[in-house]
Amino acid sequence: MNATRRGMIAAGLIGATAPAFAQGGWPGERPIQVLVPFPPGGGTDINIRAMIPFFEKHLPGARFVVVNRGGAGGEIGYTAMAQAAPDGYTIGTVITPSLQTITIERTPRYSLRDFAFLGSVVADPGGFFVAPNSPIRTVADLVRAAQAAPGAIAVGTAGIGSDDHLLMIEFENAAGVRLNHVPFAGQAPTVTALIGGHIQIASMNMGESVGMMREGRVRALAAAGPARFAMTPDVPTFAEAGFPIDTGVVRSMVAPVATPTPILARLQAMLAGTMRDPAWIAEAERLFIPLQYRSAEDTYRIVWDSDAALRGLWARRPWKDG
Repeated sequence: MNATRRGMIAAGLIGATAPAFAQGGWPGERPIQVLVPFPPGGGTDINIRAMIPFFEKHLPGARFVVVNRGGAGGEIGYTAMAQAAPDGYTIGTVITPSLQTITIERTPRYSLRDFAFLGSVVADPGGFFVAPNSPIRTVADLVRAAQAAPGAIAVGTAGIGSDDHLLMIEFENAAGVRLNHVPFAGQAPTVTALIGGHIQIASMNMGESVGMMREGRVRALAAAGPARFAMTPDVPTFAEAGFPIDTGVVRSMVAPVATPTPILARLQAMLAGTMRDPAWIAEAERLFIPLQYRSAEDTYRIVWDSDAALRGLWARRPWKDG
């Protein structure tokens, strides 16, 4: 099978290989589970729960229930999605880059080929944050501090191999400095450590940090990406300081790869309708969710292009080494 055909299958664009079965009861026969590979209350969980009423609006007759399958950096949830029955009653959300980094670091019980992509919903760039009273005011200040004391500047992230950690590594490589990685189990303990003075920098997503910025709890130094983040136009990019870094997360919706094509088509249409719904766009803006819709085919390319880039980074500097 050539790569193009494999890609179309993974994106759910041509016929699935699952045996045919009666689809007359779908989608109203029972609730559709939406698997979230992280605990309740995080940014991904909030995002998905806010979308559920719009999923139901754009897939008449369907009911949805969120099921959190956190653990192992997302691996438990990703495995559950990959191994779910391909009957249209299980979909889920996956996160680039953690979906890929897990398969690079170790051999999980899923692969990227186990998913049919419905489309991507969010693109959230990473950023560096400091406490409001930090003497580090700019990226240039950070570089000077790191040069003066190699390995002394502590950077908190949401874990080894997370996009926050990858942003730190990309910055180290670009600026020619060495920082001290301090992994935490999510954003909340990272922020606590930053405010308490236990770390000097928090590497976090911009969209998930807008509320804290507006409350004055943290101050942003710079954002990743080719242009300033729309929700924080006053925050400069790393590129403006001379370091063109584009690291962040992409949240996508998936189904098991063998889900029948007619069901995939309706799920993809549901997602497209939701993402174009003015009411959902307004709700996402209220919740500081940085929407960016991409089709199933475009999402497939994003996932595999990211996988190739991450494997290149791993070959140069395995992130489990720090």
